[in-house]
Amino acid sequence: MGPFMGRSGKLGLAGALSGAVVLALAGCSSLPDSGPSAKDVSARQVDTDQSQRYLVVDITPTAVEALRRHGFGSLSAQFGDRQPSAEPAIEIGDAITITVWEAAAGGLFSSAAATTTSGATASTGSNSATIPEQVVGRDGGITMPYAGRIHVAGQTTRAVQQQIERALEGKAIQPQVLVNITKTAGGSVSVGGEVAAGARVPLTVKGDRLLDVLATAGGIRAPVNETFVDLSRGSTTSRIPLITIVNNPRENIYLHPGDTLTLVHDPQTFIAYGATGSNAEIPFNADGISLAEALAKAGGLQDNRSDPRGVFIFRYEPDSVARQFAPTSPLVRPGRLTPVVYRLDLTDPNSLFLQQNFRMANRDFLYVSNSPSTEVQKVFGIIGGGIGTIGSVASIASATSTLK
Repeated sequence: MGPFMGRSGKLGLAGALSGAVVLALAGCSSLPDSGPSAKDVSARQVDTDQSQRYLVVDITPTAVEALRRHGFGSLSAQFGDRQPSAEPAIEIGDAITITVWEAAAGGLFSSAAATTTSGATASTGSNSATIPEQVVGRDGGITMPYAGRIHVAGQTTRAVQQQIERALEGKAIQPQVLVNITKTAGGSVSVGGEVAAGARVPLTVKGDRLLDVLATAGGIRAPVNETFVDLSRGSTTSRIPLITIVNNPRENIYLHPGDTLTLVHDPQTFIAYGATGSNAEIPFNADGISLAEALAKAGGLQDNRSDPRGVFIFRYEPDSVARQFAPTSPLVRPGRLTPVVYRLDLTDPNSLFLQQNFRMANRDFLYVSNSPSTEVQKVFGIIGGGIGTIGSVASIASATSTLK
């Protein structure tokens, strides 16, 4: 009876183990995981109702070149690099002074000549007068004694001088006029954001480039590689990294009166997730980094669980970029961002070159999926735990039977 029961116990144990294996394999899809597998990312780009959810783009030399051509915008291309007029025009809000000289004493703007005891005349030493500082009004004019209201907005100081001289002809003695801009409002650039001292920076006659204006404003407070420049001119605004302007003199364009310059501190980071050495938000700490550098910063791939065919970059791309990869996709709409998943197969030796040329973008999501073998390891882990539990129960039952 004992041997028969022992044989039955072994059969029962084998049956239990077989059942555990079947159940564990059947439940692989419900095992705990850190994210989708490489197969899931590719298969689920189309929803159950056949609507496309995102684009999957393989990282190839063609894709890398397409992304390289569509980097940040260009200030030179957007606004041009035309140097302002060497002789700036007077604008509404500017403060100006006017000095008038006359050829002889006794005129409107000079003192009368003094007479000596011998009957000769002597100059008092003043043949000129300075009109107090005036601010150009909203009508674009100023008031000039004996000349009335003079329109000066939009004109150069030379043109205003000639206009006043003509208005004083026949009233003053051969008048000569000098006009100076003492304070400028329209001929300046507004600088704000991450600068040492936000202010209106007057533009000089020689013309000022962007970096000249920043230096006048006291420089920037944030690191150069984490600072972006927003330049607004009229109704157009463009953003570009400051490091690009520093490295490329063509982007250091001339600024024009009325421009607005805003410095924005925006640290460049990416998120590493999945089967990497570190799951965290990681700063670039550089002008820009490649995918190879991003993987190194994330601690590389975990040998015991990562899928080298499942390296993905999740990113939103503008329609100008996404249209190159899927011209007919309904996801690509003008003025809208398109969700794109870039896929890299590290089992291909050529991928080692590609990842060095693929540039990471701010707020990229780097995801490395688990290897399919990881699921098998989990199954055997569950089975091993089941075997240990069943073995313990069997040992207790055998000991109990022996005691009886």
